[in-house]
Amino acid sequence: MMKPRRTARELALLSMGQSISASKLQNQDLQTLVVSAVRVLTAEVQESLEAATSELERGSDRLLGSEVRTNDIQSARAMVHDAIGQTQSAINRLGIAIDLPALVQMSNQYEVRDYAIEILTIVKQSRSDIDERLNQSMVDWQMGRLARIDQDILRIAAAEMLFLETPHQVAINEAVELAKRYSGEDGYRFINGVLRRLSNSVAAAKLT
Repeated sequence: MMKPRRTARELALLSMGQSISASKLQNQDLQTLVVSAVRVLTAEVQESLEAATSELERGSDRLLGSEVRTNDIQSARAMVHDAIGQTQSAINRLGIAIDLPALVQMSNQYEVRDYAIEILTIVKQSRSDIDERLNQSMVDWQMGRLARIDQDILRIAAAEMLFLETPHQVAINEAVELAKRYSGEDGYRFINGVLRRLSNSVAAAKLT
């Protein structure tokens, strides 16, 4: 059986953008959460493929319109490389969208639903406090400058560390795994650093 809390974190991450009050979240069923998550992933797949198509077209135009100068070829090659990366990202997201319902089915569905909703509720109710603590744990950076997915991964981990009494190392490791799956190439390193500083600050506060 899949680890239900790991599945719940992923479901919470993909459901974070729902405009629904914390009180109404309690009435959400598991199927609604899964459908919402799959829609998010499907939309991201479409955006990635559209961006990849645009890059390929730009690269092709650059090659066809140039006099085969070295800098034009290098520029076109970079565009094609970016398009390949975006296409690979889309394929990965499509795989997750297909796998997610099966992952939920293979887990303890009650625990998946309850823990996902618990995370979402805490983040909605305590978002300003969570964001303030995370901002304090960043070096020369702010939450508002991060990609949305990175913000939400950090919020989930912080909610677990600050409100759900999840062992800090577990919350950090799970956040890193989510970042490797959903964030940019180096996003997991940044997230790991922020959460370690948050963990250290919580530990220091307990000693005072």
